Amino acid sequence: MEPYDTAVMADCFASAKDTFNCLIRQLADPAAAALSHDLLEDLVAEQGRELLRRLLQAHLDLRAMRERRAALRARRGAGGAGGAGMIGVDEVVRRRLESGHHRQLATIVGTVTVTRCAWRAPGAANLYPADAALSLPAGRHSAGLARLAVREAVRGSFDAAKAAITSRCGPVIGKRQLEEAVVAAAADIDAFYAQQIPLPCTAEELLVISVDGKGVVMRPEGLRPATRQAAERHRATFRTRLASGEKPCRKRMAMLGVVYDAVPAPRRGHDVIAVPGGRSGDRPARSGPAARSKWLCGSVSADPGEVIAKVFDQAEARDPRHARTWVVLIDGARHQLGLIRAEAARRGVAIHIVIDVIHVLEYLWKAAWCLHAGGDPVAEDWVAAHALSVLAGRVEDAAAALDAQATAAGLGPGRRGGVDAAVRYLRGNAAFLRYDEALVAGWPIATGVIEGACRHLVNDRLDITGARWGLAGAEAVLTLRAVIANGDFDAYWRFHRAQEHRRVHQTRYQAALDLTA
Repeated sequence: MEPYDTAVMADCFASAKDTFNCLIRQLADPAAAALSHDLLEDLVAEQGRELLRRLLQAHLDLRAMRERRAALRARRGAGGAGGAGMIGVDEVVRRRLESGHHRQLATIVGTVTVTRCAWRAPGAANLYPADAALSLPAGRHSAGLARLAVREAVRGSFDAAKAAITSRCGPVIGKRQLEEAVVAAAADIDAFYAQQIPLPCTAEELLVISVDGKGVVMRPEGLRPATRQAAERHRATFRTRLASGEKPCRKRMAMLGVVYDAVPAPRRGHDVIAVPGGRSGDRPARSGPAARSKWLCGSVSADPGEVIAKVFDQAEARDPRHARTWVVLIDGARHQLGLIRAEAARRGVAIHIVIDVIHVLEYLWKAAWCLHAGGDPVAEDWVAAHALSVLAGRVEDAAAALDAQATAAGLGPGRRGGVDAAVRYLRGNAAFLRYDEALVAGWPIATGVIEGACRHLVNDRLDITGARWGLAGAEAVLTLRAVIANGDFDAYWRFHRAQEHRRVHQTRYQAALDLTA
């Protein structure tokens, strides 16, 4: 460090020292002894933030002085104004040096001014090496503020996020800028996961895939074309509510997927559901396989097939040689089933498709209310008996028994709708209801993991009261919530910052950021 730096540094940090001394004087003043602890907290927090802002500002001012002197020395050493220069990616040498260029930077401690030198040439954009050295963002808001915006915005509404940031950092960002920061923060998620290498597993461990869809209320411009056209065709009968049978046509389907590993856990049907009359004896029910290393993804903008392909990409990264048993859990949606089978065929991987047992139980309960009075406790044992039949692999027997009981009860067409729906569901999906084989092999038979993901990723944030989403905002919040749920946010943020630095700074320079002669 050169001798003059000591005086320069003292001058730069004088304002911060004055603020610190002022705070000490206020706390030491006898009048402060009358303050309650909450007022003391407010005083220290407010002036402490201003102290931190001034410290940051002082450091930036000091760097600006040092940069200017270093640039001037380099020019003198190169023989004057025509010697030194800065070369951009356009191969133009910028030899004109101007100091005193300013830009504002909103940070988590307040707004500061960044002063730096500009290297200029006629007809060429300015180069600011100090911007690259500081890795400043393209916009006004710092990376730390953008990170805080993401953390707050994916947790609650944008209004609540703005209020939380303002309370902590002061008025440094508006609601629209906050939304833009969240969208920009999600730009590198696909690239981040493309270069991740999952931890290997043994061939005995199950590789489980599950997908599901969830509607998100969108603004009109964010709807898919078919939904938007349907909304325009079907005008509501009433001004204040929908008539019977009318649909609002205001949702766009978000597709979610999960991949996880699980150790097989063999069990029997009565470990899943209690036998009629209740479980007897002291033997506890055996637990199913526990999910570990869960990886979630989702998208509002992409087609379902793209999300399913992304899920299969993650699965193949975990098992590139297809040596493990792949179990696919679905809820029975035909469109999803077709996409999954097509993707598996394209990759040449054998999959075992299992329909969620909870959906089967829901159909059985609908059938039960056709044959029992509402609230009749006998219905529970009736459902358990038929469910155990299905779990034992006797799907056709269960369907035939339902049909026969409805006929014996004399139910007419208008009263046996639930029974008929259950029979159709069982017979139409019999190939994917081989629960007897799944239980013996120790496979999972319920989609609780993806159902939980839908609640966490979509319901808890995108489906909050009154929310109507634009496509970019919904996609960013959904994908960022998935990254956080995967436990990857810190690693992703480092990757995203590196990518931002490359886009904003490294692509502007032909070579290293040193002064060149």
